[in-house]
Amino acid sequence: MGEMDVAQMLAHCCITYEMAYDDKHKKATGVKKLMLKLFVKPIVVNEKPYTKNGRTAPAFIITGKKEFEHEKQRLLSYIIKTQELGESYFEGKESNSFGSMTSTEWNNSFYKHIDHHLKQFGV
Repeated sequence: MGEMDVAQMLAHCCITYEMAYDDKHKKATGVKKLMLKLFVKPIVVNEKPYTKNGRTAPAFIITGKKEFEHEKQRLLSYIIKTQELGESYFEGKESNSFGSMTSTEWNNSFYKHIDHHLKQFGV
């Protein structure tokens, strides 16, 4: 565990956007959502880069072969959609895991995740 090829990493990075835009991932509720909001959200939305070998939530684990060009285009499409929707779309938008977030928190979470993995692959 903990090792992905480039295509899997791109698919993995798409999950953050899937959670923001699509209904394909289960929303956290009750005590789980409270725990995520109290303990995980501060790490995800601050400006400090992720540490190496951090824990990955089950929804983000990618298994099986992925096609590089397809996953690259999917990720680029999500990034472009995010840019086109702009800051106001994200202000107060509900997260599957953390509840309502500011546009800055959304921005940090998107950026940090992609930056973390691009650096892993030397980009």
